[in-house]
Amino acid sequence: MTSTIPDRREFLKSAGGGFGMLAMASLLNEQAASAELADPLKPRQTHFAARAKRVIYLFMHGGPSHVDLFDPKPDLIKYGGQPLPDSFGNVMTRRKVAKNPLMPPVKPFRKYGESGLEFSDFLPQIAQHADKLCVLRSCHGDSVNHPQSVYQMNTGSILMGRPSLGSWVSYGLGTENSNMPAFVVMPDPGGGVKGGPPAWGSGFLPATYQGMTMRPGKNPILHLQPQPEISDQQQRDTLDLVRQLNGKHLKERRFSDKLAARVNAYELAFRMQSAAPEIVDLGDETAATRKLYGLDNTETQEFGTRCLLARRMIERDVRFVQVYSGDTSGWDAHRNVLQNHGKYCARTDLPVAGLLQDLEQRGLMEDTLVIWGGEFGRMPMSEQGTGRDHNPWGYSIWMAGAGVRGGMSYGETDPVGLRAAEKKVHVHDLHATILHLLGLDHESLTYFHNGRDERLTDVAGNVIHEILV
Repeated sequence: MTSTIPDRREFLKSAGGGFGMLAMASLLNEQAASAELADPLKPRQTHFAARAKRVIYLFMHGGPSHVDLFDPKPDLIKYGGQPLPDSFGNVMTRRKVAKNPLMPPVKPFRKYGESGLEFSDFLPQIAQHADKLCVLRSCHGDSVNHPQSVYQMNTGSILMGRPSLGSWVSYGLGTENSNMPAFVVMPDPGGGVKGGPPAWGSGFLPATYQGMTMRPGKNPILHLQPQPEISDQQQRDTLDLVRQLNGKHLKERRFSDKLAARVNAYELAFRMQSAAPEIVDLGDETAATRKLYGLDNTETQEFGTRCLLARRMIERDVRFVQVYSGDTSGWDAHRNVLQNHGKYCARTDLPVAGLLQDLEQRGLMEDTLVIWGGEFGRMPMSEQGTGRDHNPWGYSIWMAGAGVRGGMSYGETDPVGLRAAEKKVHVHDLHATILHLLGLDHESLTYFHNGRDERLTDVAGNVIHEILV
């Protein structure tokens, strides 16, 4: 029987390839370090012609009620006050809500525009732009809880730790303004979101691609201004030395994307000292523009300011801007839909309408994608008499601009709005469509991690071509 144990000569011969691979890995690691330090956000080619160059994502945190805003259901009025009919839901669902009868929409719906698209009286200003909007009425996700659903709507997964949509866009496209981050997030000043900063984190992507938060008030970016006694040249000399030492560190050790991100953050902060103050200074905006966004009204001023800042940022080629409405509770109307949605719609309706009008007037709607939505919708049944519970099985979002057909709805929930029923749109489908509008193939936008090519849409997702121009 022939021995399978190699002799010394054969072992060294075969092991030579392994030594070569180790050397190659070291060289590639050095190249990665150099590339990451050189310009990780340089503009990149799209997979195909893009309709959208940038995105404004208006995130209504807490779960806005689709059946009270965008999805009129005559049967919900017809059967209001009655138990959920046997024809809807499964046995467990019917048992769970036996004491919670169907609740009609708390405000009437009306038709708007040439399209006749229907909107609730909660949103009379946004409704004026009906012919610009595409309402997706058959969205659905995979979790009934806030944190997991916030993660899924932002990252494609109900689990914490994956890259956010804005991070994928930054990674795939880079930025056209080297003096500002590619991805900016403006949380609600009332508090964070359920799930926290991982909602706009970079996950396993290099940390350079995570969202940068801008806060309300006179100092939206902390620690940006230099000490008055330090000159620009002194700062430049310091950064050059730090960069040189960190570059040497990266080459001699296993590459650290967190360190590379920090080095690049120093550089970006230095450049932002001249660019960012101009962006957040609204002094050059006309009185008419300020009124358009509701800055002359205490109720709309705060959210209107952030919407106006979003326009100013995308106007200066920031790639992805996310604006949150609602603190840790936000639109989560468990007790009183009329009171809760009345408050948040009053704060956001006029500023969002103003943003749409302003983008159109400036010619920015042609290549800016605007998205409005939350992490899920709400049940057609009542909770505590006048509220509604979470509903991830059927809800609405809308999109406008940049190659999206306006004046239309897509998909349907069942007759009472409980579940997506026709032309269902999973979160993966939504993400695939957003990336497509940006010129990115969701199956080709990948990052090698833990032995596989990861992507935003995992192994699913279909582009919704029917809503595209």
